[in-house]
Amino acid sequence: MTSADVLIDGYDRIREAVHQAVDGLDEDDLAYRVDPGANSIAWLIWHLARVQDDHIAELAEREQVWTDRGWYERFGLRLDRRATGFGDGPGDVAEVVAPAELLVGYYDAVHEQTLRFIRGLADDDLAKIIDTRWDPPVTLGVRLVSVLADDLQHAGQAAYLRGHLRRR
Repeated sequence: MTSADVLIDGYDRIREAVHQAVDGLDEDDLAYRVDPGANSIAWLIWHLARVQDDHIAELAEREQVWTDRGWYERFGLRLDRRATGFGDGPGDVAEVVAPAELLVGYYDAVHEQTLRFIRGLADDDLAKIIDTRWDPPVTLGVRLVSVLADDLQHAGQAAYLRGHLRRR
């Protein structure tokens, strides 16, 4: 098993969690927030996909799926096309309303681009320093694991909200 195989397994788990979190939910369920300052399932899934898209595109030196394949237009959000959700306030979170099919469609397109990038990596590539703004500097492997961990946390938050919705 290679490092790429391990990373692919991890990213496949995000995809599984994303699909489980939104399966069978309507747009109202996906937009539900436990209070006005909380995140919705739609925002969490959109955000985790945007972060993964943004970071992987930068690493792969490619255009983001969001802008390159028309997802920005399909979502029709009143947010800046470069928005990823970092620093979003309650009003921004409320803007992200979308049906499950759109959310998983975008996530799946990002997932496929992620896997294409990871499949092209050799074990030695993961040690390459990609960001010297941190101490210690960030390697490609660390960045890929950071995205994976962040996305799994958000997918878990979406799953928690789904459970909350089902019990209310």
